[in-house]
Amino acid sequence: MNTDIDTALRRLSATDHPGLGGIEGAVMTGVRAGRETRTGMRMAAIAGIGAIALGTVAAGPGAQPASAAPLAPFGVAAPLAPSTLLTADR
Repeated sequence: MNTDIDTALRRLSATDHPGLGGIEGAVMTGVRAGRETRTGMRMAAIAGIGAIALGTVAAGPGAQPASAAPLAPFGVAAPLAPSTLLTADR
């Protein structure tokens, strides 16, 4: 009994496909390229996290803002000056 399945199996077992000769090298090249890409991305991520950590440590805890002294361009501020007394009610 000769069926189509028997013919197909004989044809598959007879010879190798010509493109299968170099498939191992192509697969390994693809694996190496993927590994190099992942390694580069991993190193960039580690560098980014390190930069954020370094910036946070360098900034230190938040300091209280300095309060500015009152501006008196012509000497000591005069608390009894008319301009001071007029703005005191507001």
